[in-house]
Amino acid sequence: MSENLASDSYKSISKPSMGIYKELGSKFLSFAYPVSSEEEIKEIISTLKKEHFSARHHCYAYRLGITGETWRANDDGEPSSSAGRPILGQLLSNELSDILVVVVRYFGGTKLGIPGLIRSYKSATIDAIKNGEIIIKIASETICFNFDYTNIEPVMKLLKAFDTNVIKQEFDLRCNFFISIRETQYQNLLTALEEIEGLIITS
Repeated sequence: MSENLASDSYKSISKPSMGIYKELGSKFLSFAYPVSSEEEIKEIISTLKKEHFSARHHCYAYRLGITGETWRANDDGEPSSSAGRPILGQLLSNELSDILVVVVRYFGGTKLGIPGLIRSYKSATIDAIKNGEIIIKIASETICFNFDYTNIEPVMKLLKAFDTNVIKQEFDLRCNFFISIRETQYQNLLTALEEIEGLIITS
């Protein structure tokens, strides 16, 4: 399901979603979350383990970053590559990043075997993704700068032309701005700002 996305664009989910898959008495509850850091991921997993303390396994996979360059798959006691990898495989096939999927397994008394486990974790993940909303995210950069108030007009024209997002602005004899801009336009805006007399890039 590859799409022609801009180099600074990627797919994720807009909000948490859930799914479920059952096989031979075992119940696989899947939870998908939009995430932005490994610290956030650790907190979510810890909370789920507390909420589902009687479940036998809490397996997961995640991808972070515009290309999913930061990732991990965890089997949490299931046979090697029978849980985390199938979950990760669905994140890859759906080209999703900044996402965590945790599948909580309640054992039903019958062993499923490796093929059964792979199918179950994959199917539970598919259900959670299907129940979520896939969105396009834009990778962005931030710029902090200040300038003389007399240059407010050319600065504002530039920010509008580059379709920036103004995060914070302070107007005084020298104005302070904190903005974000999509990654592909970052260097072009930086160059244009530096041409404004007296404007100082602070970070």
